[in-house]
Amino acid sequence: MKTKIKEYRAKYNVTQADLAKKVGVRRETISFLEKGQYNPSLKLAVRIAQQFQVSVEDVFIFEESDWE
Repeated sequence: MKTKIKEYRAKYNVTQADLAKKVGVRRETISFLEKGQYNPSLKLAVRIAQQFQVSVEDVFIFEESDWE
């Protein structure tokens, strides 16, 4: 799964550590998400989107291969 987390963090001047603290995960989790190495739970995806006041679909790009 691709994400736009890094782009939104840059836009809002938020570090990985800051975002991680706000959504209740470790900084490494944010790093893994940005690299496409981790698929978030729905709850985490919503929390991240809420931090940037956008929809989940704006932050996370779901591809057909994600469901295989």
